[in-house]
Formats: sequence, C-alpha cells, structure tokens
Amino acid sequence: MTLLLIWAIGMLIWGLAGFFEYFTGIVPFIQLQNAAYPNGVQFVHWLLITLTGGVFLFGYIFRWKWTPFAMILLFSNLAILCTIQTFDFMSEQWGYSQYFTEIVFYIIHSSFLLISSVSKLRFEFNL
Repeated sequence: MTLLLIWAIGMLIWGLAGFFEYFTGIVPFIQLQNAAYPNGVQFVHWLLITLTGGVFLFGYIFRWKWTPFAMILLFSNLAILCTIQTFDFMSEQWGYSQYFTEIVFYIIHSSFLLISSVSKLRFEFNL
C-alpha cells in the first residue's frame, strides 16, 4: 500500500507538471508533452494522470471506501488511453513492451485493491 501511495503522489505531481506545461508551454523539469499526440489526447492524458494520483491520495488519506473501485475505473480509462496512444500515435518514446508493462501494472494493482486484506482494511469495504 505504501508503494501505491508513493506512486500516486508521483502521478499527481507528474500530472500537474504536465498540465502546467500544456497550458503555459513552459517546460517544468523535463519536456512532458509528446508532439505525436493531438492536443485533445494530450489533455485527456494529463487529466487522467492527475485524477488517478489525486483520487488515490484522497481515498488513502480519508479512507474512502470507494477508492478501490474508483481506481479500477481510472485504471481502465488509462488502459484505453494507453492503447490509443500506442496503436494510433506510436512514437519512438513508447513501444509495445512498455504498453504491455503498463497494462499488467493496472491488472496487478486493480487485483490488489480488490482482493488484498490490507486494502479491505484500509478502505473498509467487503466484496
């Protein structure tokens, strides 16, 4: 759970930095925009990344019982976006191995959030 928390904080920072660059054109620390993606896809990319980090952080802090389900919804949306980015806008930055790694990451973490006793205790839910 601690690793997911650290990952979520990283996602939130990355998403906010991406939005900052998206709206201002100022590169925060490294260039985050991918020129291969249209503006709308880029916006949805930063929106989902920011929401994913923010929702998990909120849910973790406040022990929101819907956190695991909200995360699965966000992971599925990120997986769809990743599929679109990989197969429609393939760039040298992204390849099939990274795509499959990301999808496996979403599956493992979704399973953990639904099945793990640690998750059930933290978010106080039962299936």
